[in-house]
Amino acid sequence: MASVFQNQPDDPKQAFRRRGRIDERLDPEFFKILGEPTRAKLLACLIKCHRPCSVTEVAACCSTDFSMVARHLAALSRAGVLTSRKEGRTVWYEAPSEELAARFRAIADAIDEWGDGSGKGCGCAQ
Repeated sequence: MASVFQNQPDDPKQAFRRRGRIDERLDPEFFKILGEPTRAKLLACLIKCHRPCSVTEVAACCSTDFSMVARHLAALSRAGVLTSRKEGRTVWYEAPSEELAARFRAIADAIDEWGDGSGKGCGCAQ
């Protein structure tokens, strides 16, 4: 993919002032929610399961305390990483694999948009 600008910024200040899709895609809250190891493990479990799972099922397969699993799954759901639905007293969580993959692809595309292929960047690491 071609870079957005023919002239690369001379320094980090110039790079910071330029805005693009990358600024929208690199959502700190999204990475923060995924950066917690237990949440990452639970998300991986739900992606591999590829069906809605109850908190009890996830807690049993991950050998993690039920209350901890419930809190982490609820946080992932609030952040839009998981979908959830309640049936009676049971909450079912599911990882929307296609949506998550599309979100990560959008991040990769936004990064590619700024790359020029030279590996030189703005020169701030030189």
